[in-house]
Amino acid sequence: MPLSEYMSVCLTDPAHGYYATRDPFGSAGDFTTAPEISQMFGELLGLALAQSWTDQGSPAPFTLAEAGPGRGTLMADILRATARVPGFHDALRLHLVETSPTLRDRQRQALDGYRITFLDDVADLPQAPLWFVANEFFDALPIRQLRRRGSGWAEVMVALSDTGLKLALAPPADIPELAHRLADTAEDDIVEICPALPAIMHQLADRISRSGGAALIVDYGDWRSLGDTFQAIRAQEYVDPLTAPGDTDLTAHVDFEALARAAAPLAAAPPLPQGQFLERLGIAIRAETLATRLSGQALNDHIAAYRRLTHPDEMGTLFKVIAMTPPDAPSFPGTGSPQFPQ
Repeated sequence: MPLSEYMSVCLTDPAHGYYATRDPFGSAGDFTTAPEISQMFGELLGLALAQSWTDQGSPAPFTLAEAGPGRGTLMADILRATARVPGFHDALRLHLVETSPTLRDRQRQALDGYRITFLDDVADLPQAPLWFVANEFFDALPIRQLRRRGSGWAEVMVALSDTGLKLALAPPADIPELAHRLADTAEDDIVEICPALPAIMHQLADRISRSGGAALIVDYGDWRSLGDTFQAIRAQEYVDPLTAPGDTDLTAHVDFEALARAAAPLAAAPPLPQGQFLERLGIAIRAETLATRLSGQALNDHIAAYRRLTHPDEMGTLFKVIAMTPPDAPSFPGTGSPQFPQ
């Protein structure tokens, strides 16, 4: 089967899929995301979203949506940080795109007191002004892996061997959506494409271009896909992605160029490293403020969290941030001047 199908079954099968059967987040789980590291991450993203909403005239009502909300930690921090923004909470209608029953229960607990509309798909979001956020959502979407063979591409497949699962190659074929990559790849280079990405971005772009809003996306990856980034994590460690299917988190790096192109006609600045984006939003000042209330190990943990979110050797460079807005709207806070689409 194609690698994309393998990922889909392993992650989302209703009975045995990774996300359908567990809560994988936090230090006791398989991986830790930025909102679990420090409240500062969600607070700053929340205030940036609220500023963007204000910059576009404070439309009411509007949809505040998150895809892949995890435990609900990010949205809880967003809502706490924006509680004093005039009119913001009165105008928002909270929507969470989540298919896992286990994680929906955790999100209800984290967001107790808020009225939540749960959706299975971004396509189910209402036609209304939309402020959308996704942190480590796109990396978990299934990818196709294609290896350059002459002027064609051999797709990476998952096959059964005498000793278990293995990777194999299908015969080379023309892949129309990769015609432009023949100019910047060489024999045996691997390019990854996410089949679900264009449709998701088209749905977001349709709502935001019609009614206003912004899409704020944070994930690990780079501007253009090149190389094998398919990976598996279990118990905070990298493991063989073909062992224990359904019991490991399978991900791949996000192609930010594909995000920006698929979001046309929305405007976007080039993706920023997460550390730079958070510094522009004032994380150093926020970190200093919180530090005045701490001492001992709590202070040490706080300093370590700040470093982990921002330092180039931690999450500061690997993770990128991109924001899309209507072409005639002000730039999203913390980002540069829009350069895409071209």
